Amino acid sequence: MNQPIITGRRPKLIGTDLDGTVVRDYSGVSDRTVEAFRNAHDLGIEIFYVTGRPPRWMPEVRETFGMGNAICANGAILYDLMNDRVIEEWLMPVEEQLEVVRILREHIPNISFAIEYNNEFHHEIAYVPRWDIGIDMQPVARIEEKMVQPAFKMLARCSNYDLTSDQMLHIAHQEVGELATITHSNASESILEISAIGVSKGETLAKMAARAGIGPEDAVTFGDNPNDFSMLRWAHRSWAMGDAHPETKNHAKFVADLHTADGVAKVIEQLLELPA
Repeated sequence: MNQPIITGRRPKLIGTDLDGTVVRDYSGVSDRTVEAFRNAHDLGIEIFYVTGRPPRWMPEVRETFGMGNAICANGAILYDLMNDRVIEEWLMPVEEQLEVVRILREHIPNISFAIEYNNEFHHEIAYVPRWDIGIDMQPVARIEEKMVQPAFKMLARCSNYDLTSDQMLHIAHQEVGELATITHSNASESILEISAIGVSKGETLAKMAARAGIGPEDAVTFGDNPNDFSMLRWAHRSWAMGDAHPETKNHAKFVADLHTADGVAKVIEQLLELPA
């Protein structure tokens, strides 16, 4: 893919999604991508891995990159990547959890739920995990049994895959309204990701940038799915991956090459050639 020449000044902050953006499904992160991020870090650029992953999925990121900051659970957790420590959380109260579940049960057939808090993952019997297989050995009939404390994330799945993630998201936005932040990061999984209202990747990244005295004009971001839209809109220079969800390009300023073709690394390499 031919990319336009990048102009302006070198960024002070890079915020990137992981899966489908720099992490390939089966081959991990390429050496070229790791080198691009390490070179940026060596030049004093703040690096933030901004992901839907919970902290328990981050050891491989720490081992791969060996540096950087992390925002997990779609903005709900500020995570000290190198010291494996949660620094700050923006959690969803129990009352809101219960109300969201009640509403979505009414409007999405065959829906099932999972919930995450602390380092725990709990799910309903009908909710079949794809990535946390074996983590919760005692699933429950109804997730309400496990709604006992504020949570950093809830998940909802259309258990028979009758609806796509996009269709579920459309219904959820209509019915849940201002009660929660609802998004997804996988169009083919019939799944929703639910956070407290006002919690998003873009919101938390903006907070962290502001604390470092960095504004959106000095930041660049990369992403591929609806849970990335907020941070793509925030940064003045942002890239949707060439193989991203079709709507991603409407929220980013530019389009990078495919994530399987080192699209992010190619952009960072150009950015590092700009004047500071």
